[in-house]
Amino acid sequence: MNQPISKAKLPTGPFREGDRVQLTGPKGRLNTITLRAGDKFGTHRGDLLHDEIIGKPEGSVVLNQVGVEYLAFRPLMSDFVLSMPRGAAIIYPKDSAQIVTMGDIFPGARVVEAGVGSGGLSMYLLRAIGDHGSLDSFERREEFADIARANVATNLGIVPENWNIHIGDLQDQLPQQKEAGSVDRIVLDMLAPWECVEQCATALVPGGLLIGYVATVTQLSRFAEALKDSGHFNEPEAWESMVRGWHLQGLAVRPEHRMIGHTGFLITARRMAPGSFAPNFKTRNKPEFSDEDVSAWNPDHLGERKVSDKKLRKTIRSAEAAAEARIDQN
Repeated sequence: MNQPISKAKLPTGPFREGDRVQLTGPKGRLNTITLRAGDKFGTHRGDLLHDEIIGKPEGSVVLNQVGVEYLAFRPLMSDFVLSMPRGAAIIYPKDSAQIVTMGDIFPGARVVEAGVGSGGLSMYLLRAIGDHGSLDSFERREEFADIARANVATNLGIVPENWNIHIGDLQDQLPQQKEAGSVDRIVLDMLAPWECVEQCATALVPGGLLIGYVATVTQLSRFAEALKDSGHFNEPEAWESMVRGWHLQGLAVRPEHRMIGHTGFLITARRMAPGSFAPNFKTRNKPEFSDEDVSAWNPDHLGERKVSDKKLRKTIRSAEAAAEARIDQN
């Protein structure tokens, strides 16, 4: 089933059976469905027949049985990521965009990511590296890897051959799977990225970039200190992004009442040449921290969200069913 990513062509033209369609209904509510001949999308406002959508061009307005209007488009990747089956919490599109841009993910890049989660970031990375790059994703839980693989297949119609998923801890698997100095970029989305600093430094080429995504201030602090203490990286930089939409209606133009605020912190650092050490350009050093401070940074204190086995099995079935429909369509 693995194929070059160039064969992953986004569907265009009239809607076909097997297409995923995003319906915008009354009050702007969004629903994503997979078109099947003879099927229907049921709501308390009446049923919308899939056959009324199949054959129509994107951007059509379709009516359900009682005349309620729906606007039909194929979902963008950002839409798909927010609606796809998930086992692990996703990286929001706003952060994926920052990772691709500030992580300098380029066509042909050799990229490593850990963990793979539900595959949302993987799709953006695969699109950025193109046919000639490679993406190696490391995931501790095989169930999450199955969901990610199915989600990528659903979105792209294939599982790209330049994408490999490795099961296990990054610090154990990375030295086995990638030679020293063979990786251009590493993206870490994990509870304790400071545990992998040495392995990442070994895998990266000089000048390579490491970018981490962490949820809490304590994680950010410990990861930054680990990067500095390793002696392998330049001074790390950290930031967060927030997105606030705007209400547009005539002259009533104002910020929306709700916004996407804090989702996570991003931190980047560049790999120094072997034997080189970053100069200390700061005139004041930070105060030392105590053992009690360090204990608060342990993964057990960081609130990892637990997912039940039953929910995972249901999510895998849903993701794989969508993937099979998309691949059969291709």
